[in-house]
Amino acid sequence: MSPKTLYDKIWDAHVVDTQDDGTCLLYIDRHLVHEVTSPQAFEGLRMTGRKVRAPEKTIAVPDHNVPTTLDRANAATMTEESRIQVEALDKNAKEFGVHYYPVSDIRQGIVHIVGPEQGWTLPGMTVVCGDSHTATHGAFGALAHGIGTSEVEHVLATQTLIQKKSKNMKVEITGKLRPGVTAKDITLSVIGATGTAGGTGYVIEYCGEAIRDLSMEGRMTVCNMAIEGGARAGLIAPDEKTFEYVQGRPHAPKGAQWEAALAWWKTLNTDDGAHFDKVVTLKGEDIAPVVTWGTSPEDVLPITAAVPAAGDFKGGKVEAAQRSLDYMGLKPGQKLTDIKIDTVFIGSCTNGRIEDLRAAAAILKGKKVAEGMRAMVVPGSGLVRAQAEEEGLAQIFIDAGFEWRLAGCSMCLAMNPDQLSPGERCAATSNRNFEGRQGRGGRTHLMSPAMAAAAAVTGHLTDVRVMMAEAV
Repeated sequence: MSPKTLYDKIWDAHVVDTQDDGTCLLYIDRHLVHEVTSPQAFEGLRMTGRKVRAPEKTIAVPDHNVPTTLDRANAATMTEESRIQVEALDKNAKEFGVHYYPVSDIRQGIVHIVGPEQGWTLPGMTVVCGDSHTATHGAFGALAHGIGTSEVEHVLATQTLIQKKSKNMKVEITGKLRPGVTAKDITLSVIGATGTAGGTGYVIEYCGEAIRDLSMEGRMTVCNMAIEGGARAGLIAPDEKTFEYVQGRPHAPKGAQWEAALAWWKTLNTDDGAHFDKVVTLKGEDIAPVVTWGTSPEDVLPITAAVPAAGDFKGGKVEAAQRSLDYMGLKPGQKLTDIKIDTVFIGSCTNGRIEDLRAAAAILKGKKVAEGMRAMVVPGSGLVRAQAEEEGLAQIFIDAGFEWRLAGCSMCLAMNPDQLSPGERCAATSNRNFEGRQGRGGRTHLMSPAMAAAAAVTGHLTDVRVMMAEAV
């Protein structure tokens, strides 16, 4: 029997049927649903008289459109389109009998934070959602990726998905990270090295000492942005950290089922000698705190660098870089640390977990945000919010001048009231810096929570290591 990668093992365990052209029918263990990509899918079921095939494996959470202000129970805080979508999810979840965490439930939050939190996400599973950042769940050794609305309907109706197998790609981060360097810096640095198309056609397995050293929260951040590198999904082999995180969660296996599951999970690793079609290796000690300067996640540089010129690039990237510079209002040679910031957003499915809030609060403790700064922190779930309040983190944010919001996707994307104005420049812990992603004309710089907190205090992009040294 030839050696297999982790991806090979999960794929093979879920194939229901294989056609002559390589097209497969894949069984799906978990289907996560939110309000934006599901209304048409549920309506399709209704029109054809179908039921949800496995309601017990389907989890619905409103997150993209929900307001994050304290008065969000007031329908007037939502746009009409948002209100219709959230109400549709409420109706569909109840009518079709799927697990549901409504806005009023403390367990509500971003679907990719709720899944792991509640123990729905387990090693070796196939997990899908009508959202590209489903790759987050790969941190548990689950094959997880986004699907389109027509595929959402197919999974609801059949609990299967039509797929062709991707190629295997290994991204190894060797050695140790230096102080001030985080999982966000790893995943952005990988994308900077490979480009946003570097993972196209592949499923990435992240490995190496620096990956193993990460907490589960950090691993989720790394896998979350696999999609930004063009990959179908990102995976990290489960280990004792994974098992410890999962054990005891509401929907994790219990008793004899836990022991049986654990026995299988311990086989979920890449065999020695397994073939990877592409290998990328970065040294952990070479990774620095990074920020994006342009309008693609691949436009990333160490915070100590300067804004590049379009002529520094080749081919089609020259024109793209010039467009980015024009949109972002930046000049070649300008130090990244000279770029002034108007707004700071800490949150999203990339960096809205308790570890992220702790990292930001550690920088902000005893400090104030710069004059005129708009700063908001949006916990990834109601449970993260409650924990942050219990730990005193919320008060640190409030004392510093941050708005302390309710859970949701918030300013990660312009589908809710939390948006940038034209020309407004934001230090964001989210995952995309495309033109208009956070609001028409808004300018987004991606970075880690600690880096965003540092920018909030100084009013400009800042090397968090400088603030860390000052605090010693």
